[in-house]
Amino acid sequence: MPSFYEAILSNPLLLTAFLAGLAASVVSGIIGSYVVVKRIVFIGGSISHSVLSGIGFCIWLERTQGVTWASPLYGALATAILSALIIGWIHLHYKQREDSVIAAIWSIGMAVGILFISQTPGFNVELTNFLIGNISWVSKTDLMILWILDISVIIIILCLHKRFLAICFDEDQARLQGLAVQPLYLLLLVLIAVSIVLLIQVVGIVLVMTMLTIPAAIANLLTTRLSSMMFFAILISAIFCASGNVTAYYLDWPTGATIALIAGLVYVVCMIAARHKKRALNFLFKARCGKRGI
Repeated sequence: MPSFYEAILSNPLLLTAFLAGLAASVVSGIIGSYVVVKRIVFIGGSISHSVLSGIGFCIWLERTQGVTWASPLYGALATAILSALIIGWIHLHYKQREDSVIAAIWSIGMAVGILFISQTPGFNVELTNFLIGNISWVSKTDLMILWILDISVIIIILCLHKRFLAICFDEDQARLQGLAVQPLYLLLLVLIAVSIVLLIQVVGIVLVMTMLTIPAAIANLLTTRLSSMMFFAILISAIFCASGNVTAYYLDWPTGATIALIAGLVYVVCMIAARHKKRALNFLFKARCGKRGI
C-alpha cells in the first residue's frame, strides 16, 4: 500500500476529501464556539436531524416525480434554515416552551424524512452518505462551496463578532445597549444551520454534532477568551480531520466515523486530565494554606 502522502498526491478524490475536512474545520471552529458558549447544542442537534425531512423530500421528488433539479443538498439547506428560524422565533417569543418545540422539530423532521424515504423505491447510496457521512463523496463543487462559506463566515464574524459576543453572554444587557438582539440571534442560528448542512457532507447527520461541538469544547478548556477559543477550535478540528483521514486510509475505516471517534476519545482524555489538574491545584492550595495556618 502506498503511503498516505503518495496516495493524496495521486488520487484527486482523496485530496478533495482532505481539503474538505480542513475547510469544514474553519466552520466548525468558529460557529461551534458560539454554540458551546451560548449553550445551544440541543438547538444544533435539532437542526441537524430535521434536515432529514428536506433530504427525503428531494430524493422522493427526484426519483419518483422526475424533478432532476431537486438535489438533497438543496432540501437539507432549506429545511435547516427554516428550522433555525422557527426555533429562533420560539426562543424569542415563547421561552417557556422552547425545549418542547425543539424536541418536536427534531422528531417531526426525522419522521417526515423517513416517510418520504419509505415511499422512494430502491436503496439510496446518496441518503446513506448524508446519514453516516462519506467525505470521499465531496465533489469539487462542494469543496468550492465550503471555502466560499468559510470566507463568508469569517467576513460576517469580523463585522459582527462583538455583537454576537454580547447576545451569547447576556441578551438582556445587549438590549439595554441598543443592539438588535432578534435579528442577530436569528442570523446566528442561520449561520449554524448552513454550517451544519455543509458539515453533514463530511461526517453525516448522525455525527455532525461531534465536529460542531467537541473541538470548541476542548478549546474552552484551554482559554476563556472567545476569539482565542475559535482559533484553538479551528486548529483542533483540523488536526482531527487530518488524523481521521490518515487513520481511515490505513485501516480502511469510514472517514467520517473515524474523525468522530478520534474527537470523542480526545475529548474524554482532556476532560479526565482537566479534572485531575483541578484536584491537584486544590490540593496544592490547601497544602499552602495549611503551612501558613490559614
